[in-house]
Amino acid sequence: MRRVGYFASLPATELSRLAGRCTTRSLEPGQALFEEGQPCRGLLIVAEGLVEIRQISFRGREQVFHSEGSGATLGEGPLFDGGGYIASAVALAPTRVLFLPRTDVLGLCQRRPEVALAMLKTMARRVRHFAGIVSDLAFRPVIERLARHLDAAVAAPVKPGASMELTLTHAQLAARLGTVRELIARAFSELEKTGVISRDRSRIVIRDPARLAALARGDDDATRAGDRVT
Repeated sequence: MRRVGYFASLPATELSRLAGRCTTRSLEPGQALFEEGQPCRGLLIVAEGLVEIRQISFRGREQVFHSEGSGATLGEGPLFDGGGYIASAVALAPTRVLFLPRTDVLGLCQRRPEVALAMLKTMARRVRHFAGIVSDLAFRPVIERLARHLDAAVAAPVKPGASMELTLTHAQLAARLGTVRELIARAFSELEKTGVISRDRSRIVIRDPARLAALARGDDDATRAGDRVT
């Protein structure tokens, strides 16, 4: 629990008391930690493993918001406003989670305002992240979103001929970039056709890193071609 930023400054006696109030749950890959709309009963702490936060529409389209690993916390928003979870959480690896009841969290915040302020900082950071997702979906064509993903995934500085191994399927990329698999495939083809990248199965070679970076910023004329992939 001391790996959680909220609790790092707590004295050992306080931390020990909180730990005694926690229960644990183990998850296998693919198992849900919670579902969208389900009531939030307390704070969840990822002790080990990896959890993905996602929404799925009635038609089965998926949007991935973020992934959280060891030391991360989940559920602060609905914990404070009393509503249900805004998305679902699914384990991506063998995962162990701690659960701290809502009454204990609220009591801690009342006793220790610095904990409440730390939680507010985390929630504010997530609001900025969600605002970025909304901005991307509203204003960036798919080819631009894909360029941003590739540009961020390749270690800087990016030189011509730099390569990366694509570990996500087109469907998984689509879920992260807010689109569908077919448009991801078209965006890859467009980047390849214009000489920005080349592909050999799952390996992607960056042929024109300057153009890729410009596309990622949205200030390249090639973005106009990407408008066909929206």
